[in-house]
Parts: sequence; structure tokens; C-alpha cells
Amino acid sequence: MTNPIFKLTEPSADDVANFHRDGCVVLPDVFTDESLAGLTDEILNQDTVREYFKSLAALDPQVDDPHTYFVRPWNDRGIWGDGLIDAPLVTSLLQSTIGSDYHFCHSAMNIAPRGAKGGGFHQDHHHWKHENPVNLAERDKWYIQILYYPNGFKKGDRNLMIIPGSHRVSPTKEVTPEKLLAGEFDDEAGRKLEVQRLEVPPGSMVYLNARMFHGIEPKPLDSPQEYRLFVIDIFKEVGPPHRYTQEIPPEWMERAGSERKKMFQRAHYSPECWLES
Repeated sequence: MTNPIFKLTEPSADDVANFHRDGCVVLPDVFTDESLAGLTDEILNQDTVREYFKSLAALDPQVDDPHTYFVRPWNDRGIWGDGLIDAPLVTSLLQSTIGSDYHFCHSAMNIAPRGAKGGGFHQDHHHWKHENPVNLAERDKWYIQILYYPNGFKKGDRNLMIIPGSHRVSPTKEVTPEKLLAGEFDDEAGRKLEVQRLEVPPGSMVYLNARMFHGIEPKPLDSPQEYRLFVIDIFKEVGPPHRYTQEIPPEWMERAGSERKKMFQRAHYSPECWLES
């Protein structure tokens, strides 16, 4: 990759401060025109994606369920998708916010057509959601989601919803979205916890602490946007695998430089990975 993916190479001081204060930072319209077109083309021209759109065309949206396209891990990446993993802006964001000790965890790709259902508020910091003893040591470590929206979204149209500051609340079973929004944890968060509904233009990024509660709204059947395209890369602090820490494809490792290998050289998830020795 020689041409830049992003218009920026590093976050501003305000971006870093907003991330720590709110639990995420939004970088709107951050892709270059070339990279946005290239990434979109790479995804839409995959054979499996073409077949998906053919299946959608055969549905009656008033009767049939227009299911989303979802793949995890998202390994079938072209040069633009591959370049996201360690683009200068991505590396700078990670090092500026959580330090240098991190691994690539996994990725996913999603296409949400008209009629796609929404998803309620949740966290994606997977370790603390199970009872294995590794939870106690790992639940407060960093787990970062970098969300990319090639064609953006409008409010009320498969938009991202967040509860800024909710990442500051200790992740216990007692914490629920309902209690957060009822004000029961405002003191711990140091602010009034409220829902923020985002709207971003095409080519935007959201850099998110996965302890923040977030959700997505449905995509209306009459949406002017045919589908919302979404890809995500996830990075974790050095430590045991998380629930979805993927196995790195051999070809990724073969062509990786020294810095990429540091991100890739870690254990992947398996059913027995959390068993005590």
C-alpha cells in the first residue's frame, strides 16, 4: 500500500481527550476519495457479496426477512481492507490512547439492507461476561473497536447509538442499560448518562472503547439508502485470547513485517483456551 487510506495520520489532542472522556471519538469523512472507492469496490465485488444481493432481489420485503450479511472474521480483504490493519492513523490512535502493548483480535463485515432489525444497547468487552477466573485479571484491560462506515448513515436509519461515559462504570452484572439511563450510575460515571444518536457521512470512522454501551437502530423499509455497509477491526491489550480472537491466516503472517507480526503473534480463541493449567 503506497497511497494513504486516511486524510489524517494521527489524532488531535482533542480526539484523544474525547475518547477518554466519552468512550469513543468520531472521525467523519476521514477516508481519502481513492481509498473509499477502493475499499467499497473490494467488498461489493466479492463473489459471496454478489450472491447475497442476488438473494435479496428475490425477496418480498413486505413478507420476507431481509437478513443482514455478516462475516466474522473478515479475512477476504483486498489491498485497501488489508491496509486498514496498521494504517498510520490506526497505529497512532492505538498508541496515543492505550499504549504500544496490543494485539489484533479479529474483524467483521456487515451489510444491512432495508428492513434490517436493530440491536439494543450492549457492551462488547467479552472477557468479563464469563465466569472463568481469567476474567478478574482481564476485564479492565483495553478492548478497542474501530468501526468503519464506507457509505455512512443518517439518524433513524441503521445509525449507531452510544451512551457516552458508560465505559467509566465498573462492568458488573448489576449494570444494565435501563439502570444506566435511569441515573443509577451517574455518580460513578461522573456525568449524566444519556443516549446520543450519531449521524456520519460516507467514509467515517468511530474509534470506540468496547466497554461503552452502544447499539444500532433498525433500517426502515423506505430508507433512501439501499444498504448500510460496515466493517470493523478489533484490537485487544496484550493478554489471553478474547471470545473471538481469530486465528491469523498463514498468508497474513508470511507477508507481515515485524510490526504486524507483533500484533499477530498471540494465541487465538479455542474452547479450552481459558482452562487453568
